[in-house]
Amino acid sequence: MDPSPPKSIFREAGDGLRDIFPLVISCVPIALLFGALGASKGLSPTEVALMSTLVFAGGAQFAAIEIWKSPAPIFLLAFSTLLINVRHVLMSASLTPKTGLFAPWQRFLGFAVLADENWALSEARARLTPLTPAYFLAMGAVFWANWVIFSTIGAFGGSLLGDPRRFGADFAFPAVFIGLIAGFWKGRTTAITVAASGAASALAYVTIGAPWHVACGAIAGIVAAFLAAETE
Repeated sequence: MDPSPPKSIFREAGDGLRDIFPLVISCVPIALLFGALGASKGLSPTEVALMSTLVFAGGAQFAAIEIWKSPAPIFLLAFSTLLINVRHVLMSASLTPKTGLFAPWQRFLGFAVLADENWALSEARARLTPLTPAYFLAMGAVFWANWVIFSTIGAFGGSLLGDPRRFGADFAFPAVFIGLIAGFWKGRTTAITVAASGAASALAYVTIGAPWHVACGAIAGIVAAFLAAETE
């Protein structure tokens, strides 16, 4: 069935806000947790806000905070961030053919705030109807603003939060990605891919530590997905 024609700009933006809203809510405790951890490492609320504004990559920011010390290990921080965020190249490549309605500046702005969550929603949207700038940019802007605002609040209130694990906040990040995986579930191939990626990532984390587990899990998942597709 051919995709339906795009709706008006306001309806497209409204659809984007509706789709991203549950993920915005689920990322609030993650952002608060990052801000609190940043404050515990000696970062000021302004520095946390700038990091969230300019980097806008939860996984990379958590990895950076984990290895942060004074003086900052610049090479290690840059390398770990690159290693974790290299997946954005693949996400951008998968979305680019679906952005035919975008002007170059709209594509640039949209990809600047690309995250796993709005990428997954955009891929799902593109299956049903052409992906529009209004839908994509509305999602991205709200998701980015949410992360910046609540990570900054977390930095201000970090001393009051105490150990975030008491509230289960440390599980919020995995819970978001479990939900994203469920939305893309395609049976056997997905199960094999997730199992291989999870096993490789866990093994790497235990044996060689962060951030290598991210790359190992990604490579194992790609190989497993390719082999599973070949056998179908």
